[in-house]
Amino acid sequence: SQQGCDPFAQTQRSKLQHRRARINQQINKEMRMRAGAENLFRATSNHKVKETVALELSYVNSNLQLLKEELEELNSSMDVYQNDSESISVPMIPLGLKETKELDLLVPLKDFISEHYGEESVLFEKEIKEFMELRQAMRTPSRNEAGLELLMEYYNQLYFLDSRFFPPTKTLGVFFHWYDSLTGVPSHQRALAFEKGSVLFNLGALHTQIGARQDRASLPGLNQAIDAFQKAAGAFNYLKENFSNAPSLDMSAASLTMLVRLMVAQVQECVFEKMTLLRAQNDFLSHLQLAQEAARVEDVYSLVHQTMSQPHVKDYVPFSWTTMVHVKSEHFKALSHYFAAIALCDCPAPSDAELLEQEKAFLQFHVTMPEGPSLSVLLQDPEERRKLGKAHLKKAIMKHEEAMRIHGLCKILRKMDILQEVLSFAHKRSLSKYSEIDHEEDFFETGEAPDIHPKTHQKPEIKSPNFSQVKVTDLFHRLGPLSVFSAKNKWYPARRVHLMRGENGFGFTLRGDSPVLIAGVIPGGCAAEAGLKEGDYIISVNGKDCKWSKHAEVVQLLKSTGKEGVDIGVITLQGSECPKAVDRKAAVMSSGSGMPKSDKENSRKSLMNSKSASTLLVWSKKSKRSKKSTYGGVPFTAVGDNEAMY
Repeated sequence: SQQGCDPFAQTQRSKLQHRRARINQQINKEMRMRAGAENLFRATSNHKVKETVALELSYVNSNLQLLKEELEELNSSMDVYQNDSESISVPMIPLGLKETKELDLLVPLKDFISEHYGEESVLFEKEIKEFMELRQAMRTPSRNEAGLELLMEYYNQLYFLDSRFFPPTKTLGVFFHWYDSLTGVPSHQRALAFEKGSVLFNLGALHTQIGARQDRASLPGLNQAIDAFQKAAGAFNYLKENFSNAPSLDMSAASLTMLVRLMVAQVQECVFEKMTLLRAQNDFLSHLQLAQEAARVEDVYSLVHQTMSQPHVKDYVPFSWTTMVHVKSEHFKALSHYFAAIALCDCPAPSDAELLEQEKAFLQFHVTMPEGPSLSVLLQDPEERRKLGKAHLKKAIMKHEEAMRIHGLCKILRKMDILQEVLSFAHKRSLSKYSEIDHEEDFFETGEAPDIHPKTHQKPEIKSPNFSQVKVTDLFHRLGPLSVFSAKNKWYPARRVHLMRGENGFGFTLRGDSPVLIAGVIPGGCAAEAGLKEGDYIISVNGKDCKWSKHAEVVQLLKSTGKEGVDIGVITLQGSECPKAVDRKAAVMSSGSGMPKSDKENSRKSLMNSKSASTLLVWSKKSKRSKKSTYGGVPFTAVGDNEAMY
């Protein structure tokens, strides 16, 4: 079975995750104390008690504040997640995994198996334990493909768990506890959707950690980082579109929107790095292209910064994140002006053959046209090029200084030497270029350079999770095919019927596979006499379990009976006692190993009598199950062979 990481192997990252778990528990304790104190404060009329409680409340609140600051510092430990290579790469922002409490499902699932399925529940202990081991393993996934597959496998198993054990109208009575990744605040719900959503969140978070640890000084590392951040964006986006009313802030729509945008910006930054890595020529056009790529990175980071600064988001996003994206937007704006200056000052004036192509590129380069001579004059006159280049450098230097100023405002970022180095290197590079092209006899006032039009050659993709890549087998498939044996169907207790074969056979028609359906009973025949009814499913023949048996197998078992007759076990689904005329084309997904398409996600709108309906996490996606015929409300599988008389 799948394994998580060894939680005791003290890597830097696991130490972080341990500290996170400890802080989560302390926050949980303080919040319980606060709730108790608040209740007492409201309930008591004794002035002295009120004063004591008020004092205690102020202690608890300041403790909570300190814990939140400690957690924020943890969320900002980006360097632990970066790679160990020598080259300087700007740090990326990874997310910590949500922590969860252990869950004991043995008793609730055994109760459900005996009450709902009428099976001997002790026979299913192995499957229940296997499920619980899988849940335990997915709490500490390794930071690689195997860790991602582990989370996917568990997520896919939850689909089966939902179909088998979570009827639309009642809950199992177990609570799923998860801690908020950003604030550490605990939440719990009975809705399985909360468990699913939290696993999805961790899938996205694990992708961010994998993206942040790549060595982006090499092309393979860059491509892997791009892939990881695109998949992270896809996981957060899928979560946002398929879940609503999350009980924790990290999974609120506003927070997920922010995370998707952050991931897209990190992809865009990698695309820029890829351009600088692949740039073979130092010609005019490729410098313009780099300047436009940098302007595009600036663009997406300033959108993230705006999103993080919204009133209901800025309170729980770590200040270091907000500062980091602000620094990056200024830094990349500076780079766009720097590369514009390099294009103008370091590249020779175009030949007549090149002029047309360069003019065309330059025409779409600035947001507004630069003042001064016409484009062809500008491009062919080295002095005019130097003038405009100098204006671009002046703007670049201003923006470098702004980036360094903002960086200095955040205590946590000040400790990050890598970022400091990158910023000051870029600043010095622009300064030295400026002094190189600055002539003492320049008497002109350096003009205001227009901004560069953002443009990218590789748009980031938001890659939705592909759940079907990890095939799982329903752990509880022994309960029978899901088309009949699911939490939402109800049936009468199984009946044992002894059947003798008459001269015209048994007197019924059978249809379908797994389980085989009695489609018709001939009045006055043996089957009718024995009490078999149209709509019964055959679940055993002579004590052999037939829930999963194919049509031909059941027929073979029946035909091999002699004079002594045959014992048949059948069940009748409630609500299917008087079936209507049946459309033969009925089709249904049988619970094989594959996952259903994502649009078949459960549409569980029932209120899971949780604290209040408003904190409920429900699937907002409607189920799009095929509208093909069902048999009196019960779907069954289509088969090649039509009904046959026996």
